[in-house]
Amino acid sequence: RERTGGIGLLRALGATRSRILSLFLLEGTLLAGLGGAAGLAVGLGGAVLIHFFVPLLPVHTPWSFVVLAELLAMGIGILASALPARQAARLDPLEALRSE
Repeated sequence: RERTGGIGLLRALGATRSRILSLFLLEGTLLAGLGGAAGLAVGLGGAVLIHFFVPLLPVHTPWSFVVLAELLAMGIGILASALPARQAARLDPLEALRSE
């Protein structure tokens, strides 16, 4: 709802529905990927700190888990942005500009 005017402007300037859809999906995926990377950095940093302060406690994170967690975060980003992206792509440019 907050971006209705911007979407209307993009549509009025000639952006296709598929371009709007892909723009929203890409944005959701990138944001989720950045959030996943930040979470992984904090988690891995916490694991290093735990190992530093309690050396007898084994702390090991397989890299496959790190990659899987990042891919999962990006997949959730795609799923979470699919409905808003679809709604944005369906907006009528004139109605979107009028609502602004």
